[in-house]
Amino acid sequence: MSDTTAGIRFGEGPLARACALVYTLAVVESLFLLTAVPGLAGLVLLSRDAGNIPLAALCLIPAGPALSAALYALHHRRLDLTDLRPGAAFWRGYRVNLRGVVKLWVPWLLWMAVIGSNLAVAGVGGWWAVSSVVIAVAATLWIANALVITSLFAFRARDVARLAAYFLTRSPRASLGNACLLVLAATVTLIASEVAAVLLASVLASLLLLNGRTMIAEVRERFTA
Repeated sequence: MSDTTAGIRFGEGPLARACALVYTLAVVESLFLLTAVPGLAGLVLLSRDAGNIPLAALCLIPAGPALSAALYALHHRRLDLTDLRPGAAFWRGYRVNLRGVVKLWVPWLLWMAVIGSNLAVAGVGGWWAVSSVVIAVAATLWIANALVITSLFAFRARDVARLAAYFLTRSPRASLGNACLLVLAATVTLIASEVAAVLLASVLASLLLLNGRTMIAEVRERFTA
């Protein structure tokens, strides 16, 4: 047995780390579903009718704090298979970030409902429709940044909003990666259902963290004491 192999303790090898990741994703996904289920149950029952857009936005309110808690738990996940506590990290993230997330998540949902209703119910077209879609995409990329920042750092909501907007152009690769995630989530929803996208919430959260690693490092270095 080589010295390198001999120096690896139980729970620290590549296979153990892979198992730890799968276990963490499974626990975080389960807790995400548990905390978001009040709204998700209503969302599943809604038909895909334009008039239900405001109700869909209302149903998605619990998903914001749940996603924030998932981001927190995945960011603080342990690599050692013998020292896994994703559940405790999830509940801590949910409790600590609840108020800050709601201040950002609810206005974003309201804005999305307004844009969606205008596009679907009012039947606007031409340049107005194109500009509305561009605004909706930009706002969604903004909320992605805002969720990551407010989940990992203790800033005021208005400061988070400014930082999230700043990093839209400061970190173009992260914005592009998040745009790809948005397309993926929309495609899964259209092809399958909202349930399929929800079942991938922990994976999408981990990819958000991966895309935002440069932003997270810069926020920590430049904007925290």
